[in-house]
Amino acid sequence: MNIGSKNKKRQVLPSRPDPPTVDQILEDINGAAPNDPVFSILEQTGQDSPRPSDSEVESRFQQCRQYLELNERLQEVRGRLLKQREELRAAGEQLQTDVEEVRGQTL
Repeated sequence: MNIGSKNKKRQVLPSRPDPPTVDQILEDINGAAPNDPVFSILEQTGQDSPRPSDSEVESRFQQCRQYLELNERLQEVRGRLLKQREELRAAGEQLQTDVEEVRGQTL
């Protein structure tokens, strides 16, 4: 009998559980002890800070706006570059045709 034969039955895994609801998550967070490892990790990484100030929110908003504007400009430039590349390719083909025509006339 071949060790790698396909006679083995596949084990059927149970389906994934549904993700928790927001209420279940909040209940879990509110029921956690203050010394819960998640909170200590957040403190160590500095992610346990209070809500950001209005100036921090505004700063992040402006950064997001600038990112979106830059991304839009990059997409526009990309479109122009693709068009210019196609024009250069067509001009190169036409130049090659013209060179071949001139060669044919000089022979």
